This record gives sequence, structure tokens and C-alpha cells, in this order.
Amino acid sequence: MTQELIDTLPMLRQGRGLVVAIDGPSGSGKSSVSREVARRLRLAYLDTGAMYRALTWYCLDQGIDLEDRAAVEQAAEELPLEISTSPLEEYVRVGGAEVTHAIREPAISAAVSTVATTLGARTELIRRQRELIEQHNRRIVVEGRDITTVVAPGAEVRMLLTASEEARLRRRGIQLGGTQNEQELAAQVTHRDAKDSTVVNFTQAADGVVTLDSSDLDFDGTVDAALAIVTKVINRD
Repeated sequence: MTQELIDTLPMLRQGRGLVVAIDGPSGSGKSSVSREVARRLRLAYLDTGAMYRALTWYCLDQGIDLEDRAAVEQAAEELPLEISTSPLEEYVRVGGAEVTHAIREPAISAAVSTVATTLGARTELIRRQRELIEQHNRRIVVEGRDITTVVAPGAEVRMLLTASEEARLRRRGIQLGGTQNEQELAAQVTHRDAKDSTVVNFTQAADGVVTLDSSDLDFDGTVDAALAIVTKVINRD
């Protein structure tokens, strides 16, 4: 991407709404790429997956049976959550407790799909996500699994960031520092995707959603490609 384009990117739709909605499966790089896209565009940033992880942590901390859907739904409504919406810092707090790293632990990863597929809990977290979008005057990058179709179907830019299973497993392994074996990685990536796909489709782009396949791209190349998509879509308006 040229320096000239980089310099002008923050001026895109200045003073107007610019919601960039990014969906994708586990290990596609959507969190790191979305955060950098938000930083480059000087937009707010929301990791909706962290919200589901925080709710999972809260349920386990409170001793709630994750199969008790009514209890999980009530926990979602009560969840005392603080989450960063700045691409320059990362924090997640529940009831004042710092859980930024705790929600990435294998135990949370293994349990989060049970919470995320509880429809009542999804409804509450989606309500909060939409509220955060509005609080930032609709100038935000939001990433997750149902952003382009459910949370922000009217986003100015809607993108599906995907990658091959091999690439996604490799990236998740690197992200976790090689601390998990092949079976554990598969549980975090492909098995979780299969369960989550029962309530939302994040493997195929809906109408109007642009697909970005990052299988053969490195991080910088993926960020550049995502920014090019944003620019192209906005310039069509």
C-alpha cells in the first residue's frame, strides 16, 4: 500500500459513520488484523469474541452450569463487563477483576461455544455490541462471527476474513506459543467453528460481503488487503 494512501486513510468518511464489520472463523487472523485496521483508520475497535469469553469466565467463576441456558442468559444480563474499545490498548474486566489473559486460557476456549450458542445470551451481548457501536458514533471496526449479518448488517464495509484450515491451525499454534498439541489446536479451531456454526454462518459471505482469503498472505499483506477493500467500498459511495 502506498504511503499516499496510508496518509489519506484516516480521512475516509471524516465526520460520518464508518462501521467496518469483519467476520471469520477461528485462526483467520481477524482479531489482530481488525485491531491494526482500526489503528490505521483511527477508529474504535471491538472484539466481540472477547465478550463471549468474558461471559464464559463469569459463568465458571460463579459456578453456573453452562448447560443451564436460563442461568447463562441471566448471567449475560448481569455481566459486569468493561472492555477496551481502543486499538491501542487491550483489557477485559469482569466485576473489576482483570481477565484479559484469563479468558484466553484453554479451559475458556473449550467452554465458550456452549455459552455462545445460548441464544438468550447472544441476544443480550448483541444488544451491548450495538450499543457500543452507537456510543462511538458508528466509527468503529467490529469483528466476530455474526457482525456482517446480525450485529451490523448495515455497516458501511462488510468483510469475511478467511483462510485454509492448515493456515488457521498453524497461526493459532504460533499464537499459543506451541503450548498445545494437535488435538487441542483442532478443538480450539475446527471443532469450535463446527459448534458455533449451528447458530450463525461465518464460513460463507452473505450478499454484499467481500471475502478476503489470507491463506497465502502474511500479517502485513492481510492488513493492506483489508484496507484496500475498505477504500474500494467507500470510494464506490
